[in-house]
Amino acid sequence: MNIAVLSGKGGAGKTFVAVNLTMVVPHALYVDADVEEPDGRFFFPADNLEAKDVTVGVPVVDPHLCTGCRKCVDFCRFHALSFINGAVRTFPKLCHACGGCMLVCPEGAITECRKPVGRIRAGRYFDHRLLFGELIPGEQTGVPVIEELLADIGEVEHAIIDCPPGAGCPVTACVQATDYCLVVMEPTRFGVHDFIATERLLKTLGKPYGVILNKSTSASTPGGQYCIDNALPVLARIPYDPAIASIHSEGKLVVEENEAQGHNFIDLRERLQKEVGR
Repeated sequence: MNIAVLSGKGGAGKTFVAVNLTMVVPHALYVDADVEEPDGRFFFPADNLEAKDVTVGVPVVDPHLCTGCRKCVDFCRFHALSFINGAVRTFPKLCHACGGCMLVCPEGAITECRKPVGRIRAGRYFDHRLLFGELIPGEQTGVPVIEELLADIGEVEHAIIDCPPGAGCPVTACVQATDYCLVVMEPTRFGVHDFIATERLLKTLGKPYGVILNKSTSASTPGGQYCIDNALPVLARIPYDPAIASIHSEGKLVVEENEAQGHNFIDLRERLQKEVGR
């Protein structure tokens, strides 16, 4: 059971759900794929984390072999190469490391060098494996780090993937190999707006999904009504409760500190197993 936890924006409660769900799933692997802001580590204080660098290939042009045909420049849709003052210039921060420029160069004038873009840290917290992805500040995209991170999952029975917020390329990279997606929604009009963008992505990818209503109240809310109107499964409701927020803000796991929420997340685990079918 590989579960991706998403949200339409940051601050909706995605990491809150992911870390607490991990704790109620025996031997679950927690994967922090929010590589620009991997704060899952605050809830799993693991020591002696193993680290490895993530690198990508960026083009290097040999001016002695380059004839200025510009085929590489015309090929690159990301504008990582330009022809300036009679020579090909590279812009590594725009490069998506596809390698196409090397393939189209008729003179073999382009090779690649490896550039670090992030790192992956691995460890354990009691019976849970942990993987944290980190993007080097200033890098343009976290997709290479996410792809390497997911490749490190290996064969596991249960993985909880804490995805980046939004509905862009990093999120797409995260959910490709998941069995089910949990979308955390704030029950406000703004929360519905953000949710719809994520929902469109999941429909495009053909991924099954359910909703977690966070900061939920007993009153009727735009988020709750949207789920009713569109027959969306609400797998859990996290109440609007300052006590829960206080526990989370101190880097503690609410399933260990709040008995009611412990049962709530166990119920969520049972519902997920039924939704996924195993």
